[in-house]
Amino acid sequence: MRLRSLTVVFISCLIAFISWVFTPQAIALTQIKLFDVSYKDCPPELAEGAVISSGSAAANCFIVTGKAENGTYKTVYDADIFGRIYDANNNPVMQNRTRLGSITEVPPGVSDFELRISVPANQPEPLKLKQFKAAGFSGQVRR
Repeated sequence: MRLRSLTVVFISCLIAFISWVFTPQAIALTQIKLFDVSYKDCPPELAEGAVISSGSAAANCFIVTGKAENGTYKTVYDADIFGRIYDANNNPVMQNRTRLGSITEVPPGVSDFELRISVPANQPEPLKLKQFKAAGFSGQVRR
């Protein structure tokens, strides 16, 4: 009886150890700090024929640039960029939309990022870029 109890305890411990060793890493959401965010006009080859997503209205093309800080020791993948963009009159440029795009990979430390946006041509500049941040995953998710 005692041998059977020891065998059950041993097998239980062995199963627990094996599941702990071979369990895949959890893919956690990692926050990325975005700073020094600014924008510039798109190069002519990107800007030509720009329209907004709702149809055929003319649009201005801009490249949003900045720095992304990954404070972890692992590369972050598929980081969604969130932010608010307003025109010179404080009207939102992207109605009801705060997800603006994504960064494929953010290595540990500070790196550059850029994002292309289209803004209706009737919205006056300068644009105001606010509350920019990103969040991604410690493992590749969307491949």
